[in-house]
Amino acid sequence: MRLLATGRALRAASSSSTLRLASIPTRAHGTGLATAPTAIVASGGSRGYSLQSLRGAYQYGINSRRWNSSASAAPAATSCSPSIAENKKTTSNYVPFAKRAQETITSSAGTYTSDSFTNVPNNIFTHIGRQLYLQPNHPLAITRALIESQFPSPEYGNYIEPEPIVSVKDNFDDLGFPADHPGRAKTDTYYLNKGHVLRTHTSAHQMNYFKRMAENEVSKPEEKGYTVVADVYRRDAIDRSHYPVFHQMEAARLWKRLGASNVTTAEIWKDVGRIPGHEVYVEDPNPTIHETRNPLQGEYHTAEEVEAMAAHLKKSLENMVIEIFTAAKTARVAADPSSTKDEEPLKVRWVEAYFPFTSPSWELEVFYQGDWLEVLGCGIVKQEILINAGVPDRIGWALGIGIERIAMLLFNIPDIRLFWSEDQRFLNQFQAGKVTRFLPFSKQPVCYKDVAFWIPSEDASGTQSFHENDIMEIVRDIGGKQVEDVQLIDQFTHPKTGRKSCCYRINYRDLERTLTNEEVNEMHECVRQKLVEKCGVQLR
Repeated sequence: MRLLATGRALRAASSSSTLRLASIPTRAHGTGLATAPTAIVASGGSRGYSLQSLRGAYQYGINSRRWNSSASAAPAATSCSPSIAENKKTTSNYVPFAKRAQETITSSAGTYTSDSFTNVPNNIFTHIGRQLYLQPNHPLAITRALIESQFPSPEYGNYIEPEPIVSVKDNFDDLGFPADHPGRAKTDTYYLNKGHVLRTHTSAHQMNYFKRMAENEVSKPEEKGYTVVADVYRRDAIDRSHYPVFHQMEAARLWKRLGASNVTTAEIWKDVGRIPGHEVYVEDPNPTIHETRNPLQGEYHTAEEVEAMAAHLKKSLENMVIEIFTAAKTARVAADPSSTKDEEPLKVRWVEAYFPFTSPSWELEVFYQGDWLEVLGCGIVKQEILINAGVPDRIGWALGIGIERIAMLLFNIPDIRLFWSEDQRFLNQFQAGKVTRFLPFSKQPVCYKDVAFWIPSEDASGTQSFHENDIMEIVRDIGGKQVEDVQLIDQFTHPKTGRKSCCYRINYRDLERTLTNEEVNEMHECVRQKLVEKCGVQLR
């Protein structure tokens, strides 16, 4: 789900929308699916996103089932070399992307014709195929395994989705995103072309997984739900907690309706009773259903069904976050026994939310080390999605959780860029099955540079094409992981001309080595050039 950092934005941007219903089949068919699930994966390698392999094969120790969707590639390189500082010293065996023809984008999975929507820079494609969540000693893989342990087989199938290219239909349309939703904008999403994007959330695969569950009813009748892990992509701010490529896990649990709704409700309550209890304080002041804030899908669900599904959802997720934060506390105490002094007991609370693909919807927050932290978003699956997936006789819940956010809490990792590090001083600190506190190695000095400019005037239609995320993409494409954060430090409007001026501060800092003044100056000058070329600004 496109949840964590966007739940409140989704509520703010919500507008009435409906999902177009497909004709309801009498039985589920296999048409429209990409690739059927394969056997347990014991080893694997990168996907083919260039004429040369991005990376040699890894040997994985984590059992996962692959179920692949589509795949694809990238746009032409800019004249200012991307990731200049990283190219000065290469410590990995990555092979850079081959040049692509301007008219087409080609990958091992197919060819896409670029158009006015194409906006994926080369540096984004170098992340595809890394599959950090399959490297057993990586903190993201350890976090993934911890979460999956709360959704065990055979009730849940645990899957991965290595291919990040999906259709706009899968990513937005099928999930009920309004046509004017900000998440669809080129300023927020990476487009291969008008019809294809780098997925912005794992929910892009939701409908296909619902179809698969129906098709597996005979071969895997015990599988009632699933988890799926994938890398996701969003144009976003540059700081220590945001990165354009990150990882999500989606989970869902469905029930097949058993005639009368009261029979189905009773079956769900039986499943609720099988979930272990806990003694953590839970704050849940709002009713499960609210007519305006958190409405019932009255055309499809009874209030009793939703109460039962919500109880199953909340109890399952409360146990999950208790497991996660208990592990975090254990690691913290092991590193510093005095850290529990005056510490308040763990508390969780449920907050009403809005997502286009669930209703009612909630966010789960945890009171941890003095702050309420938003951990995940979830809700009762929109029945239109299940109908369009060919499973109109099922109801259920779904959740989405950001793995980096949880891993940063678990391992006390202060900068999201570290997850992509190949420095052994970082990687050697972690071991599969163990949660330990990250020990910082040498802190590199920061070098900041300011860039001030006049924003271009509105065009004839009165629209303003300038967007802050465009600045972030230029800086990220030039500086790569050598940029720690970018902040707007000053802005003003000229009293006579009405022109608007902005000044951004760019902090350059590599996590593994000291950048030279020459490198920083070269990167910064290239940023300035590209701001003029791509955004039409006038430097000051």
